[in-house]
Amino acid sequence: MASKLMRSLIYLAAAITFGSLFYIVAFILAKGIPYITPEMFAWKYTTDNVSLMPSLITTLIVVGMTLLIATPLGVFTGFYLVEYAKKGNKVVEVIRIATDTLAAVPSIVYGLFGMLFFVTFLNFQYSVLAGVLTSVIMVLPLIIRSTEEALLSVNDSLREASFALGAGKLRTIFRVILPVSMPGILSGVILASGRVVGETAALLYTLGSSTNLPDSLFSSGRTLALHMYVLSSEGMHVNESYATGVVLILFVLIINGLSTFLSNRLTKGTK
Repeated sequence: MASKLMRSLIYLAAAITFGSLFYIVAFILAKGIPYITPEMFAWKYTTDNVSLMPSLITTLIVVGMTLLIATPLGVFTGFYLVEYAKKGNKVVEVIRIATDTLAAVPSIVYGLFGMLFFVTFLNFQYSVLAGVLTSVIMVLPLIIRSTEEALLSVNDSLREASFALGAGKLRTIFRVILPVSMPGILSGVILASGRVVGETAALLYTLGSSTNLPDSLFSSGRTLALHMYVLSSEGMHVNESYATGVVLILFVLIINGLSTFLSNRLTKGTK
């Protein structure tokens, strides 16, 4: 009886979760697809075409630069915590607690910090550089924790077998541990990229909301999520904001698909 009740609750929770997700996506698609026009993909934004192309390119720039900086920092930190730091080290425990705490901090707090430090104190103004650096700080805890969990899931017998065969620490990491833990590490990177793509609060205070395509690191711009937020908040282009939401969903699906394909290619032959 108890097992049946538990199974029913699990099915109910799954149905509520997937039903809510399906309703939200279907609602955005129904509202947005009729308003997707060729003019929305014009190279330059005007109040007539409400083009999202500059925002799309800016999103690619911000996501690419963020991952380029945050991925090596986060992955190497995860390797240090698992492979090099001594077990039971108090400093490591403090780092883990700080990482978990920072991962739960609302993004608007990162945005306010970025505005005070990068925009005002370092005088970067509202710029791509300020937005990217703020995004790096925001996703670092996520990449560190996912890397750490991926490395901890690797069986110690693999490490011991590698050492027994005479391999050194570095060779064991790159030839034995990294291929096995690669799917978990890439999952963290995919989640990080998704968070940057969908972020509005942190970038609104650091990247700005210029409709132009940024021509340097110190130029302002807006990502797709910011573009959608500004259009809906102005109240004059609500239908176009739904259309932008459709493009944003497709954009996330393409990034996830490419990341999954890359993960499968990198881990091919290690299974």
